[in-house]
Amino acid sequence: MPDAALLDPALQRQLGVDLFNRVWTLLELNERTPEQDDELVHAAHASAYHWRQVGAPDNFARSEWQCSRAYAVLGRSEPALSHARRCLELCEQHGIGDWDLGFAYEALARACAVAGDGGESRRWLARAEEQAGFIADTDDRELLLRDLATIIPPSG
Repeated sequence: MPDAALLDPALQRQLGVDLFNRVWTLLELNERTPEQDDELVHAAHASAYHWRQVGAPDNFARSEWQCSRAYAVLGRSEPALSHARRCLELCEQHGIGDWDLGFAYEALARACAVAGDGGESRRWLARAEEQAGFIADTDDRELLLRDLATIIPPSG
């Protein structure tokens, strides 16, 4: 296998984009087979890997967010939480705000809900809703708010 640094950067970028989009296709399916669940996880990580080679911190944060979402959809709270925390850490470390920060909070709210921690889920939901007010683009703000509406924190 060739060293990742030897791959053409344009190819790495295209792979990152194509894999990211494939993950979205899989996430949007009403039902997935076990094989598609496997593909979902592997494609999310592969996209993140390629973005790590050629991207910028905002790409890294978005990749962590997508890994978190994939695991949350599959009901796997521990990796969902881990990737959500890393997404937030990257946003804070690199001063990334706007919708990326809102989605970092969304990822934490969703992962906490999957983990059964209603209190933490509600706390992160509140932070995400507050951040939505700072998102410059109306479409981005509405996308975040629609995603937040799909999170149902457990009681307790």
